[in-house]
Amino acid sequence: MRLKPAFISLILISVLTCAQDKNPTNYDNDYEVIVDNLDIPWGFTFLPDGSILINEKAGILIHFKNGNKSVITGLPEIYFRDQGGLLDIILHPNYKENGWVYFSYASSKGKGDGGNTSIARAQLENKTLVNFEVLYKAEPNSRRGQHFGSRLAFDNKGYLYFTIGDRGDRDVNPQDLTRDCGKVYRIHDDGRIPIDNPFFNKPNAKKAIFSYGHRNPQGMILHPKTGDIWTHEHGPRGGDEINIIKAGKNYGWPVISFGINYSGTKFTELTEKEGMEQPLHQWTPSIAPSGMAFINSDKYGDWNGNLLVGSLKFQYLDLCTLKNNKVIKEERLLDGIGRVRSVEQSPDGYIYVGIENLGIVKLIRR
Repeated sequence: MRLKPAFISLILISVLTCAQDKNPTNYDNDYEVIVDNLDIPWGFTFLPDGSILINEKAGILIHFKNGNKSVITGLPEIYFRDQGGLLDIILHPNYKENGWVYFSYASSKGKGDGGNTSIARAQLENKTLVNFEVLYKAEPNSRRGQHFGSRLAFDNKGYLYFTIGDRGDRDVNPQDLTRDCGKVYRIHDDGRIPIDNPFFNKPNAKKAIFSYGHRNPQGMILHPKTGDIWTHEHGPRGGDEINIIKAGKNYGWPVISFGINYSGTKFTELTEKEGMEQPLHQWTPSIAPSGMAFINSDKYGDWNGNLLVGSLKFQYLDLCTLKNNKVIKEERLLDGIGRVRSVEQSPDGYIYVGIENLGIVKLIRR
């Protein structure tokens, strides 16, 4: 049977519509390029003098000051493969007193072939990292190229949280407390593991685990008012999530999910199960979220208090309007700008966004 062109068009429109994100575009915004000619600015942070430290995923640490870029030396060997590389970067809350800078990156050190996520800290002396210390290294290594995580955040008590994705081994890692990967971790700022971590006294469990059942969290931020740790993570085809992280909780991957396999088949019939947390918000279709920041200044009017999430897939900044810890509205900002990798609020109260193959831009509300 030969299908009529009008019927074919109707099918194509239906398929394309199902595959597209439905969030409306907000045109009340613009941007200014602050740092140009960057490839994948996976993470960046602001130093007290207003300059910026930028992690290029390929393994280059850049210092940007007064319009000039310089390369910081002293990084370890970076395992640069697929989604692995030089990832997040943040400052210690008391950076002005102790000078510690924290990194997440893929490393081939340790057991097995391939690489896995490593967490480290160092101090900056002129243009060189000194006193470099590895605080945590996920093991074993894997030759798989996906799901390294890895975002970093400090809470108000000085604990360091970090995320490590399931490394593509969804049926083994996320639900097994004796294995790294597919988890959110909590440690002291010097790498010691807090004795009140939820699984510290559980036999054979990885003592640094704080929560589990995660797929690939590439967004994490401290809520400026509640002090809670918020994350978002990639689902497969559908089922990207926002979660508030609580000690010892199971976030369900891959037992429950709103997503399906990339092939279109199902891997679970469940979207909820007793003993597993429901997401605060989920995206289907997936927006491929990366980077996350709360607006916590008066620079953007009534956007203050809302959440920003980068979309790699649809190439915009998602403004999530919040009410009582619920996303009640979403709008596209910087629509079509490119793959949004990282989002930060600077000490001056403005939002800066890392865009792949562009650079770091400053968000402006008209």
